[in-house]
Amino acid sequence: MPECQLAIKAVPNASRSAIVGWLGGALKIKLKAPPVDGKANAELCRFIAQVLDLPKTAIYVTTGDTSRLKRVQITGLTLDEARSRLGEQ
Repeated sequence: MPECQLAIKAVPNASRSAIVGWLGGALKIKLKAPPVDGKANAELCRFIAQVLDLPKTAIYVTTGDTSRLKRVQITGLTLDEARSRLGEQ
């Protein structure tokens, strides 16, 4: 099964979760959850899974649990497939 890792710049406490765009090699994502008790990380995984049409269990944060700069592991897609579905130009 293909796997990849993706760099994320998370912005918590937004009015809604949304992809802002690519900043260099990182994808900037606004999250509607606060950065408390892992709520933003859970929302990040849920949101990415929804956008990529994957189960929630296919996405998890590998580094940056308490940082805005994170790296997520995606199971089920190659990096090119994930970037394409996330709208990289």
